[in-house]
Amino acid sequence: MTSPFLDGLNSAQQQAVTHGDGPLLIVAGAGTGKTRTLACRVAHLIERGVPAQRILLLTFSRRAAEEMISRAQRMIGDRGGASV
Repeated sequence: MTSPFLDGLNSAQQQAVTHGDGPLLIVAGAGTGKTRTLACRVAHLIERGVPAQRILLLTFSRRAAEEMISRAQRMIGDRGGASV
């Protein structure tokens, strides 16, 4: 089963989104798609059944955190009643 969140991502981003269990650190330069990749990862984890309360997503600013949460919520929609 492939994740619908992989569309439009390059191979490195796809690997990050589908990374197995355990922590994941993404380090990349400006404009490389980090926010989109991390939002897709959060959506993918929630779709797999990981409770949102068990996901820790760290950023350097509240604005970036709010943007990632917003993007993940838009991707998840009302699938299975999950919320971010």
